[in-house]
Amino acid sequence: MHKRLFFSSLAIILVTLLLSMLSVNLVFQKQFSDYLTRSTEETLEQLPERLSSSFLSHGCWDPDSLYSISHSLPLGTHIVLKEPNGTIIMSLINPMESMMQNDSGIGMGMGMGIDMGLSYSIEEWKNKSFTISSPNGILAIADVRYPAKAKVLNPADQSFVSAIYQSLLFAGALALIIGILLSYWTSRRLISPLQNLTKAAQRVGEGHLDEHVSVMTKDEVGQLAIAFNGMADSLKKQEHLRKQFTADIAHELRTPLTSIRSYIEAFQDGVLPADKENLTIINEEIERLVGLSSDLKDLNVAEMGALKLNFTQVDITELIDKTVNKLIPLIQEKGIAFEWEKPASVFIEGDEYHLTRLFYNLIHNAYKFTESNGRISIQMELRQSDVRISVCDSGIGIPKEDLPFIFERFYRAEKSRSRETGGTGIGLALVQQITQLHRGTLDVESNPGQGSKFTVVLPCAP
Repeated sequence: MHKRLFFSSLAIILVTLLLSMLSVNLVFQKQFSDYLTRSTEETLEQLPERLSSSFLSHGCWDPDSLYSISHSLPLGTHIVLKEPNGTIIMSLINPMESMMQNDSGIGMGMGMGIDMGLSYSIEEWKNKSFTISSPNGILAIADVRYPAKAKVLNPADQSFVSAIYQSLLFAGALALIIGILLSYWTSRRLISPLQNLTKAAQRVGEGHLDEHVSVMTKDEVGQLAIAFNGMADSLKKQEHLRKQFTADIAHELRTPLTSIRSYIEAFQDGVLPADKENLTIINEEIERLVGLSSDLKDLNVAEMGALKLNFTQVDITELIDKTVNKLIPLIQEKGIAFEWEKPASVFIEGDEYHLTRLFYNLIHNAYKFTESNGRISIQMELRQSDVRISVCDSGIGIPKEDLPFIFERFYRAEKSRSRETGGTGIGLALVQQITQLHRGTLDVESNPGQGSKFTVVLPCAP
């Protein structure tokens, strides 16, 4: 890729440089040609005055004076000087032109100015006539033929044009060298971080999830590096959660199975009688396993987006009231004050079964983590397009550092009390998934020792 980028940049520079040089060359030729044409026109405009002055100063048409005037004629210009009656006096051309053509400086015939070997065609010539006057009358008539488009024939002009072209070629060569160096430097600068990203990606693929790349810029490559580092952190976090999940699920399964096994062995050895009380304990452990597997299955299905909900018009007020009635005996038995003033009916579009699980888990969590003589309250607020339900408790609270993780499966903020309270660490993860499936939001506010407040916002039915 480094070579492709380098040669692509180099090709762009070459094409741009070539087009620029061609453009400059065309513009220069056009402008310089226009300059030469204007210069020729201005020189010819001064010709009548100079010829008149020459005649008056010598009293006749002096060949030496005319020869001197011919030196200033633009190259390619041919002048035929005639008497007023049409008799040809002489023809004038620039002596330099004659020298370039190995011919004589001044001819006495019309044909000499035409047969000079010049590269002008008849269509490219212009013609003018000037009257040479004096105070005593007309001295002569000058018929002028000159190129319509002036060419660079003067050695001084040719030297100037050659210098311009040399400067243009030098500038082009210098620009090309600088372009090559810049292309190489730019391609290296762009490819180097990508190569580092490739090596880092290979390292991550080999299992080194601590791999990170340096963020050197804030452009697209820098944003890619930031995204890669975020991906590596996410993979590391997911790997940690996977290991934690394996350990937690093994523990969650082993604890009730060990208990069941112990009771069965006690029954077989005759240590404990297989009476109703002991069988009830075994049944509770089995129910715990069934609940764990059910919650885990629903959570996995919800996270995959395959959980099918049966949306109907649900009276959320009545649903919460029924859930409260299921749990109020446990809450009162523990000596917890409970506040719930049943408001007017509020209808939403939702799945009644899963919404019941949502609020059951929230209220049951509040019950589990609130000590005796504590307080639990449920507040419901109907707003313009949604309903806001808050479950508040005065329980043990959640440390600030644990708040971002409490909705992850098997995560327990109070690890020292989790087994005692019988939680599986799945309830809040399932609550979050159900809330999201109902297009709602779930927030939590908590401080250690001051309780927690879980707030669910669900859209109202149309």
